[in-house]
Amino acid sequence: MSGRQRSANAVSAIREATLYGADPNNKHPMEGFPQICFIKNTVVNPNIIIGDYTYYDDPVDSENFERNVLYHYPFIGDKLIIGKFCAIATGVKFIMNGANHKMSGLSTYPFQIFGNGWEKVMPQIGELPFKGDTVVGNDVWIGYESTIMPGVKIGDGAIVAAKSVVVSDVPAYTIVGGNPAKLIKQRFSTEAIAALLEIAWWNWSIEKISRNLELIVSADIDALRSCE
Repeated sequence: MSGRQRSANAVSAIREATLYGADPNNKHPMEGFPQICFIKNTVVNPNIIIGDYTYYDDPVDSENFERNVLYHYPFIGDKLIIGKFCAIATGVKFIMNGANHKMSGLSTYPFQIFGNGWEKVMPQIGELPFKGDTVVGNDVWIGYESTIMPGVKIGDGAIVAAKSVVVSDVPAYTIVGGNPAKLIKQRFSTEAIAALLEIAWWNWSIEKISRNLELIVSADIDALRSCE
């Protein structure tokens, strides 16, 4: 192969790669706009799991998403799991299980953490409320300054309105908002939602996603189901 052919092949490969969208391993995929960060590349806590292409939008410090995951103590062991292609707006907070106080007694004050004899009332295993892992599905949009409480499960394709406080699970492809967050509407029919969850386009190869972007952002489920 000649040098000219190698150069042509290299140029062709670069052009082809650009057709497949942003590099998920690039912290800041929008050149010159650090406000957007693919946060799987900046999170170091092993109990925070982030999918490809999920971004956090923050004009102050988009790389430090972990500062918004509160009361996440390693000895508790709960996880925050966020799927692929999620959009997380500025100031979204995740409250983890470490925020909980014992509520079965007359006082909720955590005397034990201050020691000096007060540790004698250290709660036993099972006495502190534990809601389990917090799980956000794929293609979820969480609006500005929303708060997600411990153990909440947010389904694929859901939308959380700005400044909501989400205290209970959110079904797939529904819109919720308010404090506490309530159902605003279901985005599509029940049959359409079932089809979308079966298609699960976010699990396709990035090549297939790129070829079918027009269908993914359209409202033609039948066409999306039949694409190759």
